[in-house]
Amino acid sequence: MVVQAYILIQTDVGKAAEVASAIAQIKGVTLAEDVTGPYDVIVRAEARNVDELGTMVVTKVQNLDGITRTLTCPVVHI
Repeated sequence: MVVQAYILIQTDVGKAAEVASAIAQIKGVTLAEDVTGPYDVIVRAEARNVDELGTMVVTKVQNLDGITRTLTCPVVHI
């Protein structure tokens, strides 16, 4: 079973497009777009399990320059 999530990202001022472009290159990211509003980038990602998803967020996404905060929202099928 694949785990999917939206990752909402806040960036430094003026860094949204650069961050979205860098994140789009990460394995498991299916969509990365810069947006307006309280978040600067919204990412759709998938992984084989929750642990793999968490590892991706912590080691690959959060380590990119320009990111100030992330919020990961797993997709649920109710």
